[in-house]
Amino acid sequence: MIGTDLRRIIKAGITNFWRTGTVSLSSIFIFTTTLYFLGSLIFLQALLDYTLTQIKDRVDVNTYFTTSTDESQILSIKKRLEELPEVSSVKYTSRDESLEQFKKRHENDYLTLQALDELGDNPLGASLNIKAKDPSQYEAIVRFLQSDSLGAQSSGIIDKINYNQNKSVIDRLSSIIDGSRKIGFALAFALAILSVLISFNTIRLVIYISREEIGIMQLVGANDSYVRGPFIVGGILYGVFSAIFALILFVPTTIWVGKTTTNFFGGINIFDYYLSNFFEIFFILILSGALLGAISSVLAVRKYLK
Repeated sequence: MIGTDLRRIIKAGITNFWRTGTVSLSSIFIFTTTLYFLGSLIFLQALLDYTLTQIKDRVDVNTYFTTSTDESQILSIKKRLEELPEVSSVKYTSRDESLEQFKKRHENDYLTLQALDELGDNPLGASLNIKAKDPSQYEAIVRFLQSDSLGAQSSGIIDKINYNQNKSVIDRLSSIIDGSRKIGFALAFALAILSVLISFNTIRLVIYISREEIGIMQLVGANDSYVRGPFIVGGILYGVFSAIFALILFVPTTIWVGKTTTNFFGGINIFDYYLSNFFEIFFILILSGALLGAISSVLAVRKYLK
């Protein structure tokens, strides 16, 4: 009995969908526009995440040691830093490596290289390049380097920590990361509300056209679920077809902007991202469209069930 009713509801929903062709097309157009913007938000978030990751990988803190500091002391500090949960990696650069890097950076500066040769000794100390798992954790790492428990600052073996020079960049990056996440959630929430409101009014038009049919069904004893069912099926169909159209539209769009994103965002091609994440995007849009259509139908049909 339940299976028979379900088949009838689905059949009635499909019939209503095709019967109200013009209204169905307008509903699909609105749904497609909504889901297209939702998909665009996914791509925008991917571009932003990639860009922020690239920037975050270039932010670090360098700790420079005095020339008299023994290598074993520096390696001991390196080991303790690597044990910190905030630290992603620590790279040691010896005095000789620092000198070679300095000469390479100034290979076209004859006066600087000549002055270096006249010193007769390596004036550069060893250093540790520290990368944190999150930019907000650099301050805690610097406090550890300056803490009495480590003893490096008090013993005078640390010459300089470039945290203060990078602090403004680190703080700005942390703010961008936090802000982008909040904006992304806010936009997604606002878009969902807007979609429901638009879909609600569109589906109400379909229900209004069928108001006499609803009244007759209630007069002959049809229960609320049987009356509501076909419109929910119709709403789901709007969402599914709209998701498919949105996915098709993303093909030329992502191809067109693919080269731009590669050049501007430092390597990510949005078309390649679309292809590699197609099934995930497909699932999100299909599910979003079906849910929005079903929810809008339920809300819209309630008026005519009273």
